[in-house]
Amino acid sequence: MNRKRALISDTFKVKKRRNGAETFGGVDDEGGPADIKSTLEYLMTLFPRKLFNDTLPQIVLKHQLYSIHKDKTLVDKEVNKLREDGELLMFQLGFDAEAFGLVFASDYKAKVLAGQEGKGTQATVEKFLEKVVSLSTDLSFSKDKMLREFLFTDSEITQLVKSGVLTVRDAGSWWLSIPNSGKFTKYFIQGRKAVLGMVKKSKYSEVLKADIEERRTTSQVKFHMKYHIHDIVGAELVESIPTTSGILLRFVDS
Repeated sequence: MNRKRALISDTFKVKKRRNGAETFGGVDDEGGPADIKSTLEYLMTLFPRKLFNDTLPQIVLKHQLYSIHKDKTLVDKEVNKLREDGELLMFQLGFDAEAFGLVFASDYKAKVLAGQEGKGTQATVEKFLEKVVSLSTDLSFSKDKMLREFLFTDSEITQLVKSGVLTVRDAGSWWLSIPNSGKFTKYFIQGRKAVLGMVKKSKYSEVLKADIEERRTTSQVKFHMKYHIHDIVGAELVESIPTTSGILLRFVDS
């Protein structure tokens, strides 16, 4: 009941804020954009778990939320609240300084632990999940912080890098990372380029969203077409324009 009330309350706030601008995806019972957590859950249903043999947590990019909620400040505030509450983790994905991955903490921990079962690094990774991931919202960690504040040894840090929960940022610091996510990044970038190409090659470099969603995906597009559309709209690589025929996606020359 409280959740329903929160959704309805958010609907009225969103409607006032957007002045009738059109949106798509993540819609609540009232027809307006849902709250941020519900939108995350919706976007995660588009993540292709089977493509990665269910070894990866469901990943959403923060800017994909901007394709549904136009108030970026509100999105960032709600995302930070979910992170502070320990429900959500954020990762710098590496291929773009502005690309941040969002993963539910419980999903991340479950997938990391499943991947560590029976390995020599398991105890160290469990310690990291408990002492660092559960308590910190940092995207990266310095050697000094890992040694002095979290009380890890040099050899334990090496184990964490080997297991994929840390990746080198620069000399003496590491990013929090998602193990085995290299294939995700490869397929994501490949799919983004292909879908952008479809828009660019269309007449006047624009296409109705409904039309592109129905296109058969090529070998270059491994993810759900909607996943990529939320990406290119949220990253402002295309404009999303309301028309009487539906939402039009127009390629943006950079």
